[in-house]
Amino acid sequence: MLAKGQAVIQLMEELAPKSYAVPDDKIGLQLGSLQKEITSVLIALDVTEAVVEEAIQHGANLIIAHHAIIFRPLAHLQTDTPAGRLYEKLIKNDIAVYISHTNLDVADGGINDMMAEAIGIQVSEPLDEVHTDKLKKLVVFVPIEHADKVRSAMFEAGAGGIGRYTECSFNIEGVGTFKPGEGTDPFIGKPGKAEQAHEVRIETIVPQSAERRVVQAMLKAHPYEEVAYDLYALDLKTRTFGLGRAGKLEQPVTLGELCERVKTAYDVPMVRVVGDMDRVIRKAAVLGGSGSRYVRHAMFAGADVLVTGDIDYHTAHDALAAGMTLIDPGHNVEKIMKKGVARYLQSKLEERRWSTKVIASTIDTEPFRFV
Repeated sequence: MLAKGQAVIQLMEELAPKSYAVPDDKIGLQLGSLQKEITSVLIALDVTEAVVEEAIQHGANLIIAHHAIIFRPLAHLQTDTPAGRLYEKLIKNDIAVYISHTNLDVADGGINDMMAEAIGIQVSEPLDEVHTDKLKKLVVFVPIEHADKVRSAMFEAGAGGIGRYTECSFNIEGVGTFKPGEGTDPFIGKPGKAEQAHEVRIETIVPQSAERRVVQAMLKAHPYEEVAYDLYALDLKTRTFGLGRAGKLEQPVTLGELCERVKTAYDVPMVRVVGDMDRVIRKAAVLGGSGSRYVRHAMFAGADVLVTGDIDYHTAHDALAAGMTLIDPGHNVEKIMKKGVARYLQSKLEERRWSTKVIASTIDTEPFRFV
């Protein structure tokens, strides 16, 4: 059975919730409809005419990309312009386009974690905090014999985490009373007759980003026709998410050695470097995309080097004067997300026994050529 577009995107947003994006970022569905079955999904960094042709060849009717195709409100839609031709081809071939940008940068397991892991950065921390997940308390009343099933469903959906502890809950047994009305189909008792049930009051913690998923899982696992539950906002915060990553390398290397590692890991023919090639690098920072504004963040994190794209001339001079080293492999290294997201999404679809296929784009969208 094929997955519907909304179901595919729900899985994508479990990896990269839209709430993680920086303000005014152009994310989400930008073109087309998700109210259809998805035969194949193409994962791309950029959406170009060549990428759209690739989607057509694979029979893909959804593209999930990192970079937006619409950056500002459209004043017109002329199909004799490059952008207009692109939109026309997408519409004529019924291909929807969904964008996951800074939310995918920020997310656990997103682009920056992929980049960090690829060059051997161990336990890492964000360079710049952009989102702190708020906490809520979920309280639900469950028949005693179904309590374990409901608890497990909530935990699997993301509830119950407190610091490094998981599956945390508080449980009190008691008696619930109710009277099913006319036309109901109660799990316990009969319509029109007052009933009592031995129940467990389960309390657990839910991150706001997982609220919808946890509530859905709880309702699905619960045996009652009408579920009694409460959600309380808490004046507490859980994990902080942010752009970039910084952490220690598995083994110290020279800047020159790290450059070679970066070229191999990110599949780039060359890098630009600022600093002494013999300097020993123990802690490294990475930031996908344009990272000129984050050099000081990397220095504050104690990194010996920042690996990022689009370093400008004056930023390079400032870093050199401050004793900071830089490796610039280009903006296009974010292409690492294509295979990473494709693996994640295919695995999630297969878990749910959906036959929708996920393909990582093989089109090179690097605009620069190195001669």
